[in-house]
Amino acid sequence: MIIPPLSRGVLLAALFTAATLLPAADRSPVQDRADRFLVLVNASYQALSYVEQEAQWAASTDVSDLHDAAYATASKASAAFMGNPALISETKALLLQRHELDDLSVRQLEKLLLLAAEQPMTNPTLTQARIEAETKQASTLNGFEFQLNGKPVSVNEIDNLLQSSTDLAERQAVWLASKESGRALKDGLIQLRGLRNGVAQELGYSDYFALQVASYGMTTEEMVKLNDGFMEVLRPLYLQLHTWAKYKLAEKYGQPVPKRIPAHWIANRWGQEWDGLADGADLTAYFKKYTPEWVARSSEEFYVGLGFPALPKSFWEKSDLYPVPAGSTRKKNTHASAWHLDIGTDLRSLQSIEANPWWFTTNHHEFGHIYYFMAYTRPEVPVLLRDGANPAFHEGFGELTALAAGQVPYLKSLGVLPADFQADETAFLLGNALAPGIPFIYWSSGVMTHWEADIYAHNLPADQWNARWWQYVRDFQGIEPPVERGEEWCDAATKTHINDTPAYYYTYAIAQVFKHQLHDHIARKILKQPPQNCNYAGNKEVGDFLRGVMEKGQTEDWRKVLKEATGEDFSTRAMLDYYAPLMDWLVEQNKGRPIGWE
Repeated sequence: MIIPPLSRGVLLAALFTAATLLPAADRSPVQDRADRFLVLVNASYQALSYVEQEAQWAASTDVSDLHDAAYATASKASAAFMGNPALISETKALLLQRHELDDLSVRQLEKLLLLAAEQPMTNPTLTQARIEAETKQASTLNGFEFQLNGKPVSVNEIDNLLQSSTDLAERQAVWLASKESGRALKDGLIQLRGLRNGVAQELGYSDYFALQVASYGMTTEEMVKLNDGFMEVLRPLYLQLHTWAKYKLAEKYGQPVPKRIPAHWIANRWGQEWDGLADGADLTAYFKKYTPEWVARSSEEFYVGLGFPALPKSFWEKSDLYPVPAGSTRKKNTHASAWHLDIGTDLRSLQSIEANPWWFTTNHHEFGHIYYFMAYTRPEVPVLLRDGANPAFHEGFGELTALAAGQVPYLKSLGVLPADFQADETAFLLGNALAPGIPFIYWSSGVMTHWEADIYAHNLPADQWNARWWQYVRDFQGIEPPVERGEEWCDAATKTHINDTPAYYYTYAIAQVFKHQLHDHIARKILKQPPQNCNYAGNKEVGDFLRGVMEKGQTEDWRKVLKEATGEDFSTRAMLDYYAPLMDWLVEQNKGRPIGWE
C-alpha cells in the first residue's frame, strides 16, 4: 500500500488548527510559532508512534505475513507525517531563528530533524522502499529456523549448549548452526545498506552512520576515536584477561594453548562475553529453585525497594516474557527488549526468560529500560524528548541494574545466596570482567563499530564483508573461527543489531563506561561501600539519585547531566578502578606466559 505524503496545504491547515487552540502568551512571535508547531508535532508523533509500535510488537511476537504487512503500512503512515517536506521546512525555518527560542524548543526541533532524517518524504519512493526492506529483513530474522543435526533448535537451546557442552565437535556444530541465519540475511542487508545511506543523504548526512552518531552531537570520526580510546586505555587489562582465558579454556578442553581463542571454545556465539570461566562465581545451581516468573518479578522488586512505583498491571498482561511453548508454531524475536509503545503508560518487554543467572541479570537490564521510560514520562518532558539523554544512557541504566543485581550482598538479601555464603571476591570480580566487562569493549568498540563504519561510511564492497569482519575479530578480540569463513556467509548479520538497530552498537560500549561511573558514585558517595561488593537494596537515597538523572529524559545535554550527577566528565576512570584489584591477580597468574596473540 502506497501512502502519499501529506500536502503542504493540509499540513499547514493542521498547524493553523493547533495554533487556535493555544492562547497567545507573553513571548516572542518566533517562540509563539514554535510552541504552536510543537504542540501539533508532539501529539501527532505520539499517536503515530503508538500505531507503528503496536504493529511492530505484533510482527515481533507472532511472525507472519499479515503482521509484517500491517507493520509496513503503519511505518509508511508515520513517515507520511514525520518525514513530510512541509514539516521539515518549518523545522529548519524555526531553527534558523534559534536565538529567539528557548533551549527546550531548540532541543525538540533538533530531535524532530533526526526523526525526519530516518523517513524523509522528500523522496517517498526511497523511504517506502526502505520501510519494505526493513520489514522483510525483520521477518527473515525473527522467523529464521535454526537446524542442528537436521532438527530444529531454538536460540535458547543453542546458547545453553554453548554454555554446557565440553565436546569440541559438538560445540563446533552448534556454533556453525548459529551462523546459518547470516546467509539468509546477507542479500537483504546489502539492499538496506544502500537504502539507509540514501535516506540519510536526503537531509544532508553523508551516510547512515553519520546520522546515527549525530544523536550524540558527534561525527563518525569522533565516535570511532572515542571507542578506540576505550580500547587503548583498557588494552593492558584485556591482554592479561585474554591470556588467562585461553590457558583456562585450553585446560578445559585438553588442547594446546592457541595464539587466538577459537570462537567455538567460548560460551557466547560472538565471543562478546566469556562467562562460565570464573570458578566460584557460577551461580546456576542457586537458581534451580526458582521459576521464570520469579526472575521477572525480582527486577520489579529491585526498583520498588529503591522507592519507584510498581509496574502497571497492563505491563504484566501485555508483555511477552517467556519462551514459546514447545510444539507451538508461533515464532517471535528472541532478543530481549523493552518497549515504550505509546511514549506514555503502555510499557512492555519481550524476552524468553528462564531461571538462570544470565536471564536474571538480563531481565534486570530490561527493567532498567522500563523504569527509565516511567521516570521521564511526565508533563515536564515533551513527548519528543522522552528518551535517554543519549542512547547510551538507556543502555547504561539497563547495565547498571544488571551489575547491581549481580552483587553478592544483593543476592544474599534476596535469598538467592545463603546468608553464610562466603564469596571468593576475586572470582566474582573475574566473572564481572569476563561477562560483559572487558571483552565486550573489544567486541562493541572494535569489531561492531569499525565494521559498520566500513560498510556505511566507507561503502565497503559486499564481497569483502565477511573477510573484513573476521579481520576485525582476529585483530580486536584475538578470536578466530573454527573453520574458514568465505563470502557466501555474512557472519555479521547473525547479530540482531546489525539488521534492526544498525550503526548503533558503540552505544553499548559507551554504556559500559557510563554504568561504571554511576555505580562508582553510588557505591562510594551514597552507600559508602566498595564498588566491587555493595548492595543497593532498599536504599531510597540511591533511588533518588537515579531518578534525578532518569527523569530529565533528553531535556539537557548528556555531558551536563553526567557532570551534575557524578561531579566528573565522561571517563574510563571508574571502570579502571573497578578492575584494578583483578589486574594485579591476572599479572601474577600469567607469569611466564606470552601475553596476547601478536
